[in-house]
Amino acid sequence: MQLQLVCFDVVCNQMQFTLRQNNLVCNEMQFYLYFYKMEQQSKDPLHGKRLDTILEELVEYYQGFGELGKQINIKCFTDNPSINSSLKFLRKTDWARTKVESLYLYVLRQKKKEARNKEE
Repeated sequence: MQLQLVCFDVVCNQMQFTLRQNNLVCNEMQFYLYFYKMEQQSKDPLHGKRLDTILEELVEYYQGFGELGKQINIKCFTDNPSINSSLKFLRKTDWARTKVESLYLYVLRQKKKEARNKEE
């Protein structure tokens, strides 16, 4: 517990320096909330991932659109598929994007399992 508090103080001091450089003034509660938000964002595996990167990784993992189309039955994956046409559709269609993001999270978990099994 003490170690976590020390680390928190170090991070806070670094962030405070950054905030001072930018001429921003904040109280301790605002500072804590800022740190908490940064901590939460970093835990989200989708944070900072672009949709095109996600799609390319899925196509590579499933070795083409054929297998990806079997996992998610969306016309942009099964009928004359391409990265660009799929991106256009996914950017306009929330339900399809949600399915792709969900499959990506599943693939990340599978890759971690495979890596652990190789270590054993």
